[in-house]
Amino acid sequence: MSDSTLKIGMIGLDTSHVTAFTEMLHNIDHPYHVPGGRIVTAFPGGSPDFELSRSRVQGFTEDLSGTYGVEMKDTIEEVAAVSDAILLESVDGRVHREQFMKVAPYGKPVFIDKPFAISLADAETIAAAAKQYQVPLMSCSALRYAEGLTADLENSGKESIMGMDCYGPMALEPTQPGLFWYGIHTAEMLFAAMGSGCVQVSAVTNEHHDLIVGVWKDGRIGTIRGNRKGNSQFGAVIHRMDSSSFIDVYAQKKPYYASLLEHIMAMFRSGKSPIVLEETLEIIRFIEAANISRSSGRTIRLSA
Repeated sequence: MSDSTLKIGMIGLDTSHVTAFTEMLHNIDHPYHVPGGRIVTAFPGGSPDFELSRSRVQGFTEDLSGTYGVEMKDTIEEVAAVSDAILLESVDGRVHREQFMKVAPYGKPVFIDKPFAISLADAETIAAAAKQYQVPLMSCSALRYAEGLTADLENSGKESIMGMDCYGPMALEPTQPGLFWYGIHTAEMLFAAMGSGCVQVSAVTNEHHDLIVGVWKDGRIGTIRGNRKGNSQFGAVIHRMDSSSFIDVYAQKKPYYASLLEHIMAMFRSGKSPIVLEETLEIIRFIEAANISRSSGRTIRLSA
């Protein structure tokens, strides 16, 4: 490992991103190898009351330790102390605030995998700590960097976007309320194109589907259709002044988590996130409002 190679610590070994990111960083023969960093240490974590965490943490821990030689630590603080940058990968958004508060005093760049938090209160606490300790911080779903979406935004720009309709699977997970589990993927796509400025949210829901409607302060409308029956793929339509374009997130072979890792590594090196933290907070506020609307049937205004 050269002196310029970042020593990356990983917290929470209970999501498929754990091995996907490690493989792309370590294996120079990987078709989407991302240079410049290696996972050197990790804290396994895991949530006993969350099956998708509890059932996977041991396997991913053994894989990182046995296949990639990653050194396991007993505490989060030990990981932060010896790392240049940190991937907070815990699949359970409930633990993100507590885990981040332990690494923030070290001032290292941190990526928090989705969901950033599962409440606006937790999200604001994380943001305040990042500001206090001057921590470069980034969080998003990999769908934000799906090649089909980023290519459209680069080629046609965002200036003429009048609205956007996103769709995708929206499985529900009791420990991650409402849209915080799978709805966050389509929410990230929506905000990647529409930007900040949503002022109200309303939702229609039944056993099989959700329809979330957001209204922006300039009158633009963005929607999310979440499916628990039938179509389980992601996609979108962007509406501009002169045309509408279909966003095929599967149009390119390059997986969106590879594109995400490239942006994470750029942030680790520059200390500057490509996503302003205020937008990440607005996404959490949007999802929280959508969840309230799902339960109450009311239109929810987003506070500033």
